[in-house]
Amino acid sequence: MLIRNVTVATMGEGGTGYGLRPDCAVLIEGDRIAQVTPEAKLAPTTGTDGEINGEGRLLTPGLIDCHTHIVHGGNRAREFEMRLEGASYEEVARAGGGIVSTVTATRDTPETTLLAQALTRADALIAEGATTIEVKSGYGLDIDTELKMLRVARAIGQERPVRVLTSFLGAHAVPKGVEADAYIDDVCIPALKAAHAEGLVDAVDGFCEGIAFTPAQIGRVFEAAQALGLPVKLHSDQLSNLGGTPLAAQYGALSVDHVEYSSEGDARAMAQAGSVAVLLPGAFYTLHETQKPPVAAFRQHGVPMAVATDWNPGSSPMGSILLAMNMACTFFGLTPAEALAGTTCHAARALGLQDTGVIAPGMRADLALWDVEAPAELSYRIGVNPLHTRIFGGQPCQ
Repeated sequence: MLIRNVTVATMGEGGTGYGLRPDCAVLIEGDRIAQVTPEAKLAPTTGTDGEINGEGRLLTPGLIDCHTHIVHGGNRAREFEMRLEGASYEEVARAGGGIVSTVTATRDTPETTLLAQALTRADALIAEGATTIEVKSGYGLDIDTELKMLRVARAIGQERPVRVLTSFLGAHAVPKGVEADAYIDDVCIPALKAAHAEGLVDAVDGFCEGIAFTPAQIGRVFEAAQALGLPVKLHSDQLSNLGGTPLAAQYGALSVDHVEYSSEGDARAMAQAGSVAVLLPGAFYTLHETQKPPVAAFRQHGVPMAVATDWNPGSSPMGSILLAMNMACTFFGLTPAEALAGTTCHAARALGLQDTGVIAPGMRADLALWDVEAPAELSYRIGVNPLHTRIFGGQPCQ
């Protein structure tokens, strides 16, 4: 396939710019990019099975949503009302709402229904140019339901033209009436081992927070992950700073997510470990937070910043990766170039992927063609989807 007459945002400059190449063509062989060349140098005899004339449109890597919880049962609209009436996120959680309420709904929802609902959510992301989606478990908190969630996540990638990576998030919340240490040892770690045995896990995540788990408890989960040869990542510093980020860095975490309360020392630790900071402005917005991630420190220490939806039924019921980009700019002060890097090359790094997120020879041909004149428009507009064509594995599809 040949895509010609496009402006290419290669995103191959380490997240510092768009890497714009105007008047270019991209030749695809199979599911890989074979050549990125100026239109004027394109050989006239190039044989292709198909051609897209971009008519001057912008071509970017396909977008990557590197942090979602799109497999879940039920919704938490009532909790939305409660927060508007003055209850805090922690108060809602301690009253039996929050993550635990979604656990009940997810346990009670049949696997086929969970998949149908998750596909609807995946379709919304795909419609905005997403070609890779990360999906977490964590609403089961028992072995059977955690496995059920991960099977559904795997099935999304079989039912739709999208790449799905799974994260085991058994250490998401403490079930009601259970002691946290006992849960980690008797449920979470055995569930992880069972999921790994079935080939359902790409990475291991945890929630290090006062309403969830301590660094010592997360450390036991990470030890189990390390023994299985699985990479780790961590929800950390969302509502407070308990020391989760240095722990994540100690285990070479792919990413540390939320990071609103991270310090400059945390940023240094992430830089030394090569971890990506995943910014989740949807949760910041929904929870009416005021503490912003230390973006200046991340820049100073060279910590890559990814941007994701955190799509979940409670703290971030947001199904738009484009809106997440806008919010990252508006709330956190990212530049549009940083926001696009955050949903392409840096999001790929947050998932441990080396074959996507950049337009270059040898990379997967997961691409998005946009009806825009300049890449900043992707972050600038609100409620507008300018996607023209999504290309997944070298094939145009929506």
